[in-house]
Amino acid sequence: MDNSGNESILDTYLYETNTLLEQLDSIVLAAEQADTFTESDVNEIFRIMHTIKGASAMMEYESLATVAHRIEDMFFIIREKSIDVVPDPDRALLFDMMFMAIDFFRGEVEKIQNGQLLSNDIDKLLRKINSLIAKIQGDADSSEHADASAPASVAAPAAPETTEAGFPYGLRVFFDEGVGMENLRAFMLVTELRSICGEENFTCSPEDVESNPATAETIVAQGFVLSFKKAVDRAGAIQVVSGSGSVRGYQAFDGPATAHEQAKESEPAAAAEKKSQPAARQSSATPPKPAQKTTNDKRAPAAADAPAAGQGMGNHPKESLISVNLSKLNQLMDVVGEIVITESMVTASPDLKGMKLDNFTKSARQLRKLTDELQDVSMSLRMVPVLATFQKMQRIVRDMGKKLGKKVRLTLVGEDTEVDKTIVDGIGDPLMHIVRNSMDHGIEETEEERIAAGKDPEGEIILSASHTGGEVIIQVKDDGQGVDYDKVLKKAIDAGLANPEIEYSRKEIINFLLMPGFSTNTEVTEFSGRGVGMDVVKKNVEEVGGTVVLTSEPGKGMTTTLKIPLTMAILDGMEVSVGSSIFTIPINNVRQSFKMSDSDIIHDAARGEMVKVMDNFYSVIRVKDAYGLDSGCDKIEDGILMWVESGECTYCLFVDELMGEQQVVVKPLPNYINTFNIKQHGITGCTILGDGNISVILDVSNLYSAVQ
Repeated sequence: MDNSGNESILDTYLYETNTLLEQLDSIVLAAEQADTFTESDVNEIFRIMHTIKGASAMMEYESLATVAHRIEDMFFIIREKSIDVVPDPDRALLFDMMFMAIDFFRGEVEKIQNGQLLSNDIDKLLRKINSLIAKIQGDADSSEHADASAPASVAAPAAPETTEAGFPYGLRVFFDEGVGMENLRAFMLVTELRSICGEENFTCSPEDVESNPATAETIVAQGFVLSFKKAVDRAGAIQVVSGSGSVRGYQAFDGPATAHEQAKESEPAAAAEKKSQPAARQSSATPPKPAQKTTNDKRAPAAADAPAAGQGMGNHPKESLISVNLSKLNQLMDVVGEIVITESMVTASPDLKGMKLDNFTKSARQLRKLTDELQDVSMSLRMVPVLATFQKMQRIVRDMGKKLGKKVRLTLVGEDTEVDKTIVDGIGDPLMHIVRNSMDHGIEETEEERIAAGKDPEGEIILSASHTGGEVIIQVKDDGQGVDYDKVLKKAIDAGLANPEIEYSRKEIINFLLMPGFSTNTEVTEFSGRGVGMDVVKKNVEEVGGTVVLTSEPGKGMTTTLKIPLTMAILDGMEVSVGSSIFTIPINNVRQSFKMSDSDIIHDAARGEMVKVMDNFYSVIRVKDAYGLDSGCDKIEDGILMWVESGECTYCLFVDELMGEQQVVVKPLPNYINTFNIKQHGITGCTILGDGNISVILDVSNLYSAVQ
């Protein structure tokens, strides 16, 4: 069976839902800072919840649809009556509830992505939402003091309020509109209630829901009525009803059996109200008030603004944006890469050497131009701004600030900077770790400490991104207390990472923070102390071809710099030869190349061969010796030294010859080769040259670590 269609629908659902949640997160964060929702915010949240509700219901994710439905109901009330209906003391509750809902949605979406079962435990969240709705409607106080035995005439009911003799506590249940099989859904509720309170303690109307499908129409029109002997049984039933995904609302009522005749008089009005009003979930003692009813009729104008089908179609602008699956972009990039390789193979064919082919040469130049344009376009399709990733950090700062009791603002700079989609996905976790570190370790514990240090009581973390050449520079800078170098060194010595007899520079000391298992916390907390953090940052950044640089000034703060390539698919490289082997070194890592003689080489007992460049001494690594090659130059004057740099790692590579700069398509290494962990030995991938030969792409940083 072909599941490609279902997978496509699921992918679309996940993408759209994640996009909406990111948008919702930004809206709520901005609203919390302003301590209010603007009219446009309310409308947008209502739209987002309506969209998530509809999409989740279509995918049969009932828990997501139920929560979205209730939030939609709440913001519908706010939209109709303005944000002023939310009392100032309850604004914080509203923001916290929205963040809780966002976390719930994200958690459930992640479960869907991982193929896990969804959670059905939504009662706690629904109670918070319902409680807020009650406060917004002005029912909170009245519900606390309501008389449980109040007659049905206290409020106009949405349907006839009938209770069987001996069963004075009623509950009318309304299912979602258009859900279908209402009679069977009612029977499922009955079955569950039997196990809770016993069959003899309640009755239902209609009674024959299991065997008579016609009762579905009655339930749609009047609701499903449950009557209980005891108030406690009804309270338990409300909990069951609240947790049901197909229930859109319920009404609790009390009254003697004689109230039936009186209620019949109001049945026509109630039926009309039923058509226009989605029943809100009410507390067990609070009947709905006529003045507070929510009608679908009020929603109609919003939908009516759009022209009817077939009308005004000529005035609609054409859609300029489409969503494309990332796998298709990857496929396109692979094809473009093959075209680049094939074009080089054709134009550099040895069969053409010595032949004068003016027309061919002219066509080849045009082909190269078009190939370069195609390559640029295909790469641009994969480029996305880092905005979404940056905005997620706002939430981390907000949540940690509340838990740690710190006032911190996050300033975003250059959030429109674009990076390859694969790389953007890879830097999310590293940035999260860095920001958490700044919040936990960087920013001072109290405002008093900052004031005593002559700083603003409110801490600041600056998250910036910028382009430089073929790299993106991402910095996380805080104005906190900075790194205590003595403390870090002591921890490193205690952990066996440092030699107490060696004098380390500040740069070397701060790099201990990137070592696996290193932590300056003496106690394990919710946020740190487990020895997992900056080493993960370093590993993840290196996996996308980047480097991590740490700098800090005690008392003034710390800066973490990530240098990341724009893309990992195609890079500018310098081709070099060592014997019969060809290697590619990324241009971004090459600072300079020069000739030296044997007399310029210094032999150090600890660091081996070294050379002096611009008043500094750098180690010399011979590629021939590093990889045990059979052929290659041995004398320094016969080869070339390349001064290379990656992050804090700087040294000189000794190769035979420079073959020239070339744009290469990065090919991943086969899985069976990766089992030998060759990436840790300075090999990050390979590429196919124009003559058909394979060139190994070197990882400058890992090569240095492997040799030392």
